[in-house]
Amino acid sequence: MINLDANIVAVSLSSIAGSLHADFASIEWVISAYVLAFASLLMPAGALADRFGRKRILVLGLAIFTVASFFCGAATSVVSLNVARAVQGIGAALLLSAALAVLSHAFHGKERAKAFAFWGSVIGIAVMLGPVAGGLITQSLGWQWAFYVNLPIGAVMIGLTLFVVEESKDPAASRIDLMGVVLFSGFLGLLTWALISGNREGWSNHWILWRAGVAVLLLIAFLIVERRESRPMVDLSYFEERTFLGANIAGVTYPVTFLTMLTYLPFFFQSALHRTPLVAGLMMLPLAAPLFVVPRIVSAYLDHRFSGRALLSIGLCLVAVGLTMTSIVIGRLSYLSVLVPMFIASLGAGILNGHVPKVSMTVIPVERAGMASGIAGTVRFSGLVLGFAALGAVLFTSVAGDVALHFPMASLQDQAQMTRLTANGNFAAAAQALTGQKVEIAVLVASLARGYQILLSVAAAIAIIDAALTWWLTDAEETAPHAAAGPSAVNTLLD
Repeated sequence: MINLDANIVAVSLSSIAGSLHADFASIEWVISAYVLAFASLLMPAGALADRFGRKRILVLGLAIFTVASFFCGAATSVVSLNVARAVQGIGAALLLSAALAVLSHAFHGKERAKAFAFWGSVIGIAVMLGPVAGGLITQSLGWQWAFYVNLPIGAVMIGLTLFVVEESKDPAASRIDLMGVVLFSGFLGLLTWALISGNREGWSNHWILWRAGVAVLLLIAFLIVERRESRPMVDLSYFEERTFLGANIAGVTYPVTFLTMLTYLPFFFQSALHRTPLVAGLMMLPLAAPLFVVPRIVSAYLDHRFSGRALLSIGLCLVAVGLTMTSIVIGRLSYLSVLVPMFIASLGAGILNGHVPKVSMTVIPVERAGMASGIAGTVRFSGLVLGFAALGAVLFTSVAGDVALHFPMASLQDQAQMTRLTANGNFAAAAQALTGQKVEIAVLVASLARGYQILLSVAAAIAIIDAALTWWLTDAEETAPHAAAGPSAVNTLLD
């Protein structure tokens, strides 16, 4: 539900922007309001699941998510939509932390590896179906139904959860680390707000600098408080484990470098290649397929041959290679030129998709499953929200530089307006922004393509640097390959 919803909405962004008369900076919050609330509350949600029971929190999260979906679909302004998306993100945080804690509590040893591989495959299904479902729904029913579709699904899932999930909790959990919740949520919220608002208000704006500065102070305070807390929301001592740290570096790099692209590419296909939402969704299908298939292949054929360190590093290197190649060819404005290198990146992402949670859980005791799942989820979705905001800033700045290069005589105000409209894919309006000067739309399309070229290059650089860090930090013995399990290992793909 969580991943499917995020990807359905990604394909619907252009339609939402047109329907609600929203600009690029505002429409970013349709994704960011959801993921920000989601990422900010994942760790506290894990603590709540440990304290009050994972099944109970799972049902509560499903209920909030489902009700908020109705208000998203019924929104008549971008403000009301973003508020409802934030509430939806709160439900998603409760839902995911509890679900991962249930998995970690119920499965152990080799069975846990299989469970997380299947979990990664389920995410792959959602990522794979999201763009297609989003395009079909947006084109045939309207973007509102990208949210209304959650209503029957949520009702069925609440019933299934009540029927099949066994209750579990951490008997040692006695209270919630409220100070940790406030400090971490404030840090992530202010940092994301600064990153997204910087595109519109300017990076030298004192409010942007103020938000970023306070975010840093809140992070420092959070680290100090968690060190002193007897039962912290995040046990920072686990980050002293090199394997746990290495796995989480890979975990945050995966969404920053690859999952962010699954949000930006459908937008590029619609704006620069002039595809409909449905066609853009179908064009994403080959790129999402490895996220479903590869985790199962790794579990069946590679887990008993390669260490976790090797698999994570290989995955990151494949992402880096694919993004680098894509950055070279994206200026051709050809789908096939983009498809092949992005498929290479998707193969690497498929390895990371199922393997990051498995490796990170190897050093966490099972009674802290809620906290561990909260960290894993927070790392992934913090990476997504920060990656979307930061790489959005890279894209916006790159387009702005190209616009200034081609139209040096335009005023700064006109250049800023052209940049916003070009980044939003509204080339016709951008071409009319300069009075008394003819603007070729092809020049603006090329500016957007160059922005994506730099965007992909930055993401590739992050991936290769973090591949080296993951290899250095992750212990090969702690993540040693599992012994082959005979026919059952070969038949994992059929399980």
